[in-house]
Amino acid sequence: LCLSEKESGMNSGKVGGPNKNGSFDYGIFQINGKYWCKKGKKGGDCNINCDDLIDSNIDDDIECAKKIYKRHGFSAWVAWRNKCDGKTLPSATC
Repeated sequence: LCLSEKESGMNSGKVGGPNKNGSFDYGIFQINGKYWCKKGKKGGDCNINCDDLIDSNIDDDIECAKKIYKRHGFSAWVAWRNKCDGKTLPSATC
């Protein structure tokens, strides 16, 4: 929860950027378009269209985030490193 809250404010439609390298970040997990998705067509390491990461269905976002995590851990996300890692996090309530 901390990751998605700090990356996107829990906004599945957020597009962030441009980053220093000119790329953009997409969706609730702010998945980077340079490596993980392609704009306008399926591609990247998640084989997904970046536009599919900014709709209300986050199932594909979760699958891509799991691939990123498996390869790099949470350290792939700047917000995790700066705002979540090692911090006391509030309990999630439903």
